[in-house]
Amino acid sequence: MAGLGVVKESEPGERRVAAVPAVVPRLTALGLDVLVEHDAGVGAFHPDSAYAEAGATCVDARTLDARVDIVWCVGPPPPERLRAGQVLLGLLSPDGNPELVAALAARGVTALSLDRLPRTLSRAQSMDALTSQANIAGYKAAILAADTYGGYFPLLMTAAGTARPAQVLVLGAGVAGLAAIGTARRLGAVVTGYDIRPETREEVQSLGARFLDLGVTVSDGVGGYARALTDEEREAQQEALQERIGDFDVVITTALVPGRRPPLLVTEEALKGMRPGSVVIDIAAGRFGGNVEGVPVDGTVVVDDGVTVVGAGRLASAMAPAASAAYARNLSALTAHLVRDGAPVVDLADDIVGAITVTHEGSVR
Repeated sequence: MAGLGVVKESEPGERRVAAVPAVVPRLTALGLDVLVEHDAGVGAFHPDSAYAEAGATCVDARTLDARVDIVWCVGPPPPERLRAGQVLLGLLSPDGNPELVAALAARGVTALSLDRLPRTLSRAQSMDALTSQANIAGYKAAILAADTYGGYFPLLMTAAGTARPAQVLVLGAGVAGLAAIGTARRLGAVVTGYDIRPETREEVQSLGARFLDLGVTVSDGVGGYARALTDEEREAQQEALQERIGDFDVVITTALVPGRRPPLLVTEEALKGMRPGSVVIDIAAGRFGGNVEGVPVDGTVVVDDGVTVVGAGRLASAMAPAASAAYARNLSALTAHLVRDGAPVVDLADDIVGAITVTHEGSVR
């Protein structure tokens, strides 16, 4: 019987866990022996006892590393924990972390990264971790924006007077952007959405939001993302946004490109044009930068000229129970696709497995 191990996340501040107790029976039904590192689920409020009741065995890190054939993670564990022949499944960000990829290949680890999942394949939708986590991040961004903003989101008529609704702009109409638009609308704000892809107009409007037309469009992207803008297109976009961004009380930016620097959408000049008390939430903030010029990457809040800018790249982790449950379902669907007769089979000819395999048998793919 092959062993499947769930590691405790090593990234500071990461509260998610790759498996929740609810998926353990699905894994044992595949013929797998499920091991969970002690306290791996604490950040998502899943104690060791819950995993044990579901049929898993909770062990220390050394025991887990020695006994398992498949390793589940959210972010990559230290490569020295892995050994040749193991199959690593997670969000590894291979395009932005060549040192990690080289280390995994050198150790003979077969690494499969959900960052590379072909999102246009219908049979891969249940495995789409980027979508599940982005949906949560978009929802949380709107809640964070409402909490940070000093005014009301909805129109309120009270004995003390009428409070106008907040004007919210969401930049990017991918999964996270649409989730943010829908949530901000439900909170009562007047919402406007923008995306460089013209085909997103109907999606934005279907949620009851307005669509901001800046006259700069790109429709020939692949994999659900717009292609990179030319220098001229980028400059035109930033100038058009700079003229309009001061009309809004809250701006939520969601344009994230996995493994690469996010596009710069909100410049320092645009921030200076916003009213004091305005709020900007940047979901794309991280080690590659963000959509907002000078955005903090560590989640701190910066107030400049009365405008609050929040680097919010860890929003899925902030909702660890919900994010972990969705992510665990994604990984269990992928694992069911991989496992044959109780053991993992890495078939590089398979259109899903071949696309997400980063390293295999000592080589980088």
